[in-house]
Amino acid sequence: MLKQGIIFNIQRFTLHDGPGIRTEFFLKGCPLKCDWCGNPESIKLNIQPGVFTNKCISDEKCGDCKNVCPSKNSLNFKNGKLNLIDYTQCKSCFKCVNICPSDAIKQWGKIMTVEECMKEVLKDKGFYQKSNGGVTISGGDPILQSDFVIELLKNCKENDIHTCLESTFYGQWSSFKKILEYTDLVISDLKHMDRYKHKKYTGAYNDLILENLKKLIKENKEIILRIPVIPNINDDMENIKATADYIIEELGNNIKVLQLLSFMHLGEEKYHSLGLDYKMKNIHFDRTIFQTNISKIADYFKSRGINCFIGTKGES
Repeated sequence: MLKQGIIFNIQRFTLHDGPGIRTEFFLKGCPLKCDWCGNPESIKLNIQPGVFTNKCISDEKCGDCKNVCPSKNSLNFKNGKLNLIDYTQCKSCFKCVNICPSDAIKQWGKIMTVEECMKEVLKDKGFYQKSNGGVTISGGDPILQSDFVIELLKNCKENDIHTCLESTFYGQWSSFKKILEYTDLVISDLKHMDRYKHKKYTGAYNDLILENLKKLIKENKEIILRIPVIPNINDDMENIKATADYIIEELGNNIKVLQLLSFMHLGEEKYHSLGLDYKMKNIHFDRTIFQTNISKIADYFKSRGINCFIGTKGES
């Protein structure tokens, strides 16, 4: 067995995505492109170099990246500092990453085998046992690396470790079915109930997601649903009522909890590192009014009999 995956982050001792103390693997690749995504480095499946201009020493004082780059046209400088990488010219050799003395160039993602991942997992097995924790596979979306995810989760279960899958559920059900065989807890979200607005803000219609969630209910898995509450996008009562109707009519009592996640301006620097436009940078709102509205939304879900909290740990 030598299944490999592309991972852009590993967080040990995390407490947010699943019960107890956990190790969380963030996998590259996502089928959606949400305007508010805080991890733009997760969107593409391939490993990418990213630029943090503020760390660049300057091409005059350093210039090591230019000296090793096999495609000089891929490195774009502005005011003497590395500003962007032209991915159409980049050879993805990562020589610039390895030689940069100031970490101005970061490698988003690395290849890891299941065995390498399990070495990280088993370091903290004692903490999982004492806290009823375990391992969470997130992304991006793990569905794009399903074969690797199946092997990793299978190894976790063979070591009596609790497993959690966090996914958009935008993908082929046959792949999810195989993953769920080794999954104890599932975390997913409802971004918008209007299929056209869902496509506008995420790049895809929500039909497949809603159908897969209904199939998920039949698997008798513990499920946590989340709503990333975005001001002026999905926080209106029309959408909230439609969401409650869907949960009650289609998902029933199988949902352990509904969590409301407050929007935060996150990841803008990472967007720039990848030469991407941060679509939420011009979104301005009153934080106090917004939080008051989220409290009202939580109260509405509770009034409909849905176990709803604000935040990832069940804070009301």
